[in-house]
Amino acid sequence: MAFRFQLGKQRSVSIVIKDHVIRFAETKNLPEIQVQKWEERYLPAGVIKEGKILDHETLTTILDECVSSWKLKNRTVSFLVPDQYIVLRKLKVPADVKKDEIRGYLYMELGTSIHLPFEDPVFDFHLLPEGDGSQNEILLFAAPEDIVKDYTEILEQVKLKPIAADVSSLALYRLYHYLDLAKTNENLLLIQFDITTVNVSIFENHQPVFMRHLMMDIDPEKWEYSKQEKSVGKTLVYSGDRTEVLLSLKDIYGEIDKVLNFYRYSLNQGKQQITNIYLDGDHPWLADISVEMKERIEVPVFQLDNSRLHSTEETHNLSSFHLNIGLGLKEV
Repeated sequence: MAFRFQLGKQRSVSIVIKDHVIRFAETKNLPEIQVQKWEERYLPAGVIKEGKILDHETLTTILDECVSSWKLKNRTVSFLVPDQYIVLRKLKVPADVKKDEIRGYLYMELGTSIHLPFEDPVFDFHLLPEGDGSQNEILLFAAPEDIVKDYTEILEQVKLKPIAADVSSLALYRLYHYLDLAKTNENLLLIQFDITTVNVSIFENHQPVFMRHLMMDIDPEKWEYSKQEKSVGKTLVYSGDRTEVLLSLKDIYGEIDKVLNFYRYSLNQGKQQITNIYLDGDHPWLADISVEMKERIEVPVFQLDNSRLHSTEETHNLSSFHLNIGLGLKEV
């Protein structure tokens, strides 16, 4: 199962599975992307924890109900590998290794010159334009094979046909780029706020150069969804003390400051800095988070304008489905 992140032009079905929710979207990409269907189903606490499936039976039952309700049986799908398990590395490869030989070269070098924090990885790579003649540079994306296999097998059990795995930050950037928001010479900080995690990535020249996954110090079981609506549009509410979330968010803002400084001073010796911050995610307080970040950080902070997305229904419901839409732009 490969990570692929090109733009695509075909009809696509994407499945995003997080600790707390399953989301599906179907998109059609000609002549421009149109979101035709989208649905979500919230998960009980403890079925998935920090990206790892703990209760396979319950997840299979719920996912099977979703496949039936959403009429997805025997459809091919793309899905995301949990951010917690993604490793991004920039590596040098001898220039005499041809592009179609790089994968074999990487397999041979794993465990010797290339070290990853897990055994038996699945991976994909992207050849960068930079090179000094004797060496080429690549971006390596890797994840543990058992995690990817776990999600693949459970999708297959419910009569879906997984054909590609992807990385959340690449999916979001793909949508960002597709909407012609990417700017020349932009150094973009992409931040995804979910209810218990924050994923931070940096893009230079349309390529990711940094990824970091952060955990919020709150009890995920205190997030409960509103049962007032029967379909897409359910909202999560925090049943505990609001201060718990605010304190955790304050810690995250501090970590984001560290990332900004690390990029500016450690990676670029003060010569470059982040020029824009793209804020996304499904955190119910995302609007408040945006306001707070704009007050704390001098770098422009913005969110995607849903009016630019074409769909068969009202677009305001699409905010939590940006990952699915970006995943739907994948060429598989």
